[in-house]
Amino acid sequence: MKLTLNITDWQAIAPGLSHIDEWKKWSATLPVTIDQSRPLEKCTQLPMMTARRLSSGSRLAVDCGLSILRRNQVDAIVYTSRHGELERNYQILQNLAQKENVSPTNFTMSVHNSSVGNLTIVAKTPLVSSSVSAGIDSFQQGLFEALTLLHTGHRKVLLVDFEGEIPRFYHNVIDAKTPTYPFAVALLLEQGTGLHCTKQFSVETEPSLPQSLQFLRNWLQGEQNFIVSGDHCQWNWSR
Repeated sequence: MKLTLNITDWQAIAPGLSHIDEWKKWSATLPVTIDQSRPLEKCTQLPMMTARRLSSGSRLAVDCGLSILRRNQVDAIVYTSRHGELERNYQILQNLAQKENVSPTNFTMSVHNSSVGNLTIVAKTPLVSSSVSAGIDSFQQGLFEALTLLHTGHRKVLLVDFEGEIPRFYHNVIDAKTPTYPFAVALLLEQGTGLHCTKQFSVETEPSLPQSLQFLRNWLQGEQNFIVSGDHCQWNWSR
């Protein structure tokens, strides 16, 4: 599997990180980790009522997406998330277990594509969009989805990878390295040869950073060759 692309704009939010200089300083610091005790930057692009309705991950994903949309012409959108609306679904399961009524908002917003749907609604832009979930490799598989859109004539595709806060209930059944904090990474992609990626099978354990943050760290550092860890594989990137 091979892909090539160019990145023309980006935006990202994670605990304690939102501005470009903060992300660049983070990318140059070892070990590269996210301090989940740090506060999240307030989402500045979202209307207050919309922000209150969204889960932690979707709030960041929509805010980052809006930032890119307001700076650029975008032709299509791909959202990727490993766990999607896990917070919402956990709340629904709690309600059902306790024989309580399910919140209509939680029910409506619990589907995997609710985040990208809310982006197009808030932006008032009915763009072609899709939502991808592929486990650890959600970000990398989302890139292939974006390239498919580029090859069918869409000139600029917005890719947003995000996760919400994983409820504590699940912490004892997930890998200890699995990130449990909310974050979002938005990349504006177009066809080009600036970046190349190939897949190589290998024995990989759970990475300590999500794929999009692995990618962002190395890309910001200007690494000529770097690896993004996946599920039983590694994705080899070069400039």
